[in-house]
Amino acid sequence: MNALSDRILLKIEKPARYIGHEVNAIYKDPNSVDIRFCMCFPDVYEIGMSHLGIQILYDMLNKRDDTWCERVYSPWTDLHEIMKAEDIPLFALESQDKVKDFDFLGITLQYEMCYTNVLQILDLSKIPMMAKDRDETDPIVIGGGPCSYNPEPIADFFDLFYMGEGEISYPELLDLYKECKSKGLSRKEFIHEASKIEGIYAPSMYEVQYNDDFTIKSFTAKYEDVPSTVRKTAVSDMSNSCYPDKPLVPYIKATQDRVVLEIQRGCIRGCRFCQAGMIYRPVREKNLEVLKEKAVNMLESTGHEEICLSSLSSSDYTNIQELLEFLIEYTKKKHVNISLPSLRIDSFSLDVMGKVQDVKKSSLTFAPEAGSQRLRDVINKGLTEEVILNGAKLAFLGGWNKVKLYFMLGHPTETEEDMRGIAELSNEIAKLYYELIPKEKRIGKKVQITASTSFFVPKPFTPFQWARQSTKEEFLDKAHTVMGAMKEQINFKSIKYNWHDNDLSVLEGLFARGDRRLSAVLLKAYEKGCIFDSWTDCFKGETWEEVLEECNVDLNFYTHRERSIDEILPWDFIDTGVTKAFLINEWKKAHEATVTKNCKMQCSGCGALRYGKNADGQCVAFAGGNL
Repeated sequence: MNALSDRILLKIEKPARYIGHEVNAIYKDPNSVDIRFCMCFPDVYEIGMSHLGIQILYDMLNKRDDTWCERVYSPWTDLHEIMKAEDIPLFALESQDKVKDFDFLGITLQYEMCYTNVLQILDLSKIPMMAKDRDETDPIVIGGGPCSYNPEPIADFFDLFYMGEGEISYPELLDLYKECKSKGLSRKEFIHEASKIEGIYAPSMYEVQYNDDFTIKSFTAKYEDVPSTVRKTAVSDMSNSCYPDKPLVPYIKATQDRVVLEIQRGCIRGCRFCQAGMIYRPVREKNLEVLKEKAVNMLESTGHEEICLSSLSSSDYTNIQELLEFLIEYTKKKHVNISLPSLRIDSFSLDVMGKVQDVKKSSLTFAPEAGSQRLRDVINKGLTEEVILNGAKLAFLGGWNKVKLYFMLGHPTETEEDMRGIAELSNEIAKLYYELIPKEKRIGKKVQITASTSFFVPKPFTPFQWARQSTKEEFLDKAHTVMGAMKEQINFKSIKYNWHDNDLSVLEGLFARGDRRLSAVLLKAYEKGCIFDSWTDCFKGETWEEVLEECNVDLNFYTHRERSIDEILPWDFIDTGVTKAFLINEWKKAHEATVTKNCKMQCSGCGALRYGKNADGQCVAFAGGNL
């Protein structure tokens, strides 16, 4: 029976978001399990159903006979209003049971601008938003995902956080829960015991003190048996780790409506602005034969017409050529498309893309990230203008005429010359097309260069975590500088320029590096109607400005000042494997515009070696092989 009546389902947009029963959804007798776990993605269904992490954990937890894992996503604004007006509690998709009645509510924290949606989930579930107000009738609320690497702005709303990859410590956590339950231990006692498990952080077990200048004075555990440092967990053997053979298939089109084949985790590149490249170290590859088997199983069990390779840098996978050759041969027979993100633009990649894409319709993507070579060296992009132009040359000769270029504005040490370089590089690529392709072959094929800039947001556990972030006004000035330079280019009519929302970037920066004092801001913003903040149609910029003023939040303190390397940062109690000494050294090298070689060329001694090394004691990435 549906938790929502037909009257309501007929009134809302896309009722299939809320009825469950998708292909490969798992159903169990609730009376036959000891643990009910509700996995949540705090955004609309189509976004959440595209998230690989939930697919993996859903499969892994449901393999336990004693556990039933279900799902919930943020109700869209139309249903949100109805649920509030008619006092309907939020429910899980599979059983349609109240989320409040579950043992665990696990919330994926993918992006800072979903934080008010976390409060929406708690509110609609009738779970007290503040963790300190919960009692024995409430589920354990646990957060995970990339934003959990600075959990402090939302720490007051969570009982636990999981630092790292869920395949490692979730079994131990659930076993502990059963044990505590059988002993009749309280909620608080379970949280205390859980804080001793590797990768588990319990905010209530720690206290923070502040200096007069608002910086952190100390961050300490309240009890002697609670670890002072929370160490991230990481899978070492990717080939034998849990991965679904039968992923969930939505009834309506999801954002990523395809099979996702994760080929490796981590990245060898070391871009200094990139959080994912640091927190997911070291590189760990999956065995080629395992990937072939998974690809076949997932395509046959879902009926999807597209398969996508998932990786931070697919070209760096050791057996990429053999894998693509297999997929091209297999998918040709099945009429399945192959999506190839994160490939370097070289002759091999273009040859492959020419076989799997409609060259006339598709575009190629380059991510120079900065307009000048100097600034690319500052951010350690490892990409020269020569490489970019050579990739464009190969693409144009191969029949492509559409190129997308991604840049960031606001990097540390950025000058006007660097900004103008974005326009100049765009122009050079357009110019190259007209030089290479004769007029008679350009009929109906004018080159299309789309240059997009996002605004740099410093993130924890990157070499740029100490950097100053530009103000909203500075971001806008930078975008206008680029636009002005674009208009000066000879090939301006062949170039389109887009830039990101500066209001969102500043808020993202606030919560990315904020501390516990920001929970009051989030609570007030939600009470004033802020949800789905990353959606342009829903974003309430004026409301956020009001809230920041009412809560006396100083953006200069949180976002627009450069931190000292001696300052205690809100996330310093977390150990990701990458040492602080390495990050400090990279921060200094950035100011010298000195490049650090990638992990396959030379080990930089970042510290992540302990999470994955081969028989010779080498980092997996440096050895270039599998575990």
